[in-house]
Amino acid sequence: MRMKIQSNGNALHIIAPDGRTVDLTAESLFVSVGRVEPSYRMSRGSFKIRQKKLSETKLFLSCVKEHDDGAELELADKNGTAVLSLSVTADNGILKFVPRILDGGEYNRLTFRIPASADESVYGGGETFAEFDLRGKKQRVWVAEHINAGQIARKIIKSSLNIKAVDRKQPYSNYETYYAQPTFVSSEKYFVHCDTTDYAVFDFRKKQFHEISVNDICPVYIGMAQSFEELSEELSSLLGRQPELPEWAYDGAILGIQGGTQTVYDKLEKAAGYDTAVAGVWCQDWEGRRVTAFGKQLQWNWEWDSERYPELDKKIWELKERGVRFLGYMNPFLAIEKPLYAYAAKMGYCVKDSEGKDYLVKITTFPAAMVDLTNPEAYEWIKSVIKKNMIDFGLDGWMADFGEYLPTDCVLFSGEDAEKVHNSWPARWAKVNREALEETGKLGEIFFFTRAGYTDTVKYSTLMWAGDQHTDWTVDFGLPSVIPASLSLSMCGFGLTHSDIGGYTTFAKMRRNPELFMRWAEMNAFSPLMRSHEGSNPDLNAQFDANEQVLAHHAKFSRIHRALKPYLVDMAKLNAERGIPVTRPLFYHYDGERERKESTEYLLGCDLLVAPIIREGAKSREVYFPDDEWISVWDGREYSKGSAVIDAPIGTIPVFYRKNSEYSGIFEKLKEA
Repeated sequence: MRMKIQSNGNALHIIAPDGRTVDLTAESLFVSVGRVEPSYRMSRGSFKIRQKKLSETKLFLSCVKEHDDGAELELADKNGTAVLSLSVTADNGILKFVPRILDGGEYNRLTFRIPASADESVYGGGETFAEFDLRGKKQRVWVAEHINAGQIARKIIKSSLNIKAVDRKQPYSNYETYYAQPTFVSSEKYFVHCDTTDYAVFDFRKKQFHEISVNDICPVYIGMAQSFEELSEELSSLLGRQPELPEWAYDGAILGIQGGTQTVYDKLEKAAGYDTAVAGVWCQDWEGRRVTAFGKQLQWNWEWDSERYPELDKKIWELKERGVRFLGYMNPFLAIEKPLYAYAAKMGYCVKDSEGKDYLVKITTFPAAMVDLTNPEAYEWIKSVIKKNMIDFGLDGWMADFGEYLPTDCVLFSGEDAEKVHNSWPARWAKVNREALEETGKLGEIFFFTRAGYTDTVKYSTLMWAGDQHTDWTVDFGLPSVIPASLSLSMCGFGLTHSDIGGYTTFAKMRRNPELFMRWAEMNAFSPLMRSHEGSNPDLNAQFDANEQVLAHHAKFSRIHRALKPYLVDMAKLNAERGIPVTRPLFYHYDGERERKESTEYLLGCDLLVAPIIREGAKSREVYFPDDEWISVWDGREYSKGSAVIDAPIGTIPVFYRKNSEYSGIFEKLKEA
């Protein structure tokens, strides 16, 4: 059934494919336009944003005109002056509203309201770490560094005072995100998406309505469906979908290793001694290392460091013959003391400041220049660097880091307003990487993973990762935060994501111990990709080879991840073909208030229920079972709807499969892996 639009001249009557009706009348419709003057202040990728309201005009529905493919709504101010028209068209389950200014006003702000029900939950706005259900929250839609200096400073102070507050959250307005997207999904099975790259605010704090404000007079899409599977299909048909990962990515763990060629071989030998299933090694320092006050960082010069990795040009092919793929690292910055920057500066390929000089951005402790992706020559040049220095060299994947740091006061080659380009920057960065794969014929053989994103990232990136989690158990930045991050991305249309095993950000007393590494590895074995990271200060962190227990534990879960390959391949194919995410919230398949609120468990596909251990020292946890018959992968015990405390010593993460799953044969053998 298609969406139907009917009009009686004074109201618009919409019939959704599932039979639901929506009436747009003078009483129900709330729309306003206005002018605002925003100001932005960036420090290391974190943004302070203020908006000065200059004007706002509330509009009223004055007439409705029906036409062959939809209708047009005319909205007027209180004096009856026509100010805005809204063209309304329908494509299957998606309504498209296109606004057009009628009175010549120079408006740059559109606000509208969506009626809300009392018990409705909402999700999205991009990737959210501290909360999954955003009802009662105000979500800023702006790409930024997720972890800012102030938050780190507070943690250092608490750590020095031995204050542990793993469950304590900051005011929600303090949180920023690498991946913002002007999309939200309701538990009532509809989505709203704003087609804009401008700053937006989604306000879900009112009981009667959701208020959406955008610094743009932009088109708005609203989709409705009978199930969340259908809703994901609709949303992904609008925004795009991710391709399938190469099948080798599921052949075991990807080991995060740094230190050089010999270190890679030594650690691979150690892993082999414990029968570790290894899909690849990820060596982010393949292009060089720099040591800063923050830790062991990278040179940001995108070519092989032959001193640090001697003979890698030959060894990379030897490893591949052994079935071990080599992955690296890249970002859109250039180290100003290195040859690639010297060339880019000479050619005028970098983002400029107001004086025409290369805009240097400080990331942690050092400045770097940014390749101007609006400059066609610079765009093709950095793409050629990826092709020659990475793909042709033999890399089978890489972290395509950053994308959040474009300053709003920079000057771009294209002449575009950087304020309007900022949000789309990570998507442009993903597009460069994607085109490098497509143009070399390597899409499907090689993948890259990104942390920053915006709307078009959904169709350009091949995989997300959750960014720089803290090496701790805190609910908003540590291990637990990965779950709402993954689920919120899934609801926004990005169905393939993972995290660094053990987290990344390391400082003071916040360092990774063996328990944290093992619990994180257990969780990541039941995710689309199992990959570790040594962290920002590797010497302070437990790694996969920290001791015999960790080695044996990591090896066991690498084999479990490999054993899940047929299931994960099928789930990734479903995501690529229909936009149905690999990682799903419980309510995706099971209705109920608990299901709508749950953010510490998830479904991997439709047949696995995963409840990670997210508290330090815990040997058990309460697991909520949605309405089905569930079987433990470890002891075969059966559970039905309700809650139960499940024993979970290290090495037995609570995982259950649906009794009637067609993949039962795979799941039954996991304990033997």
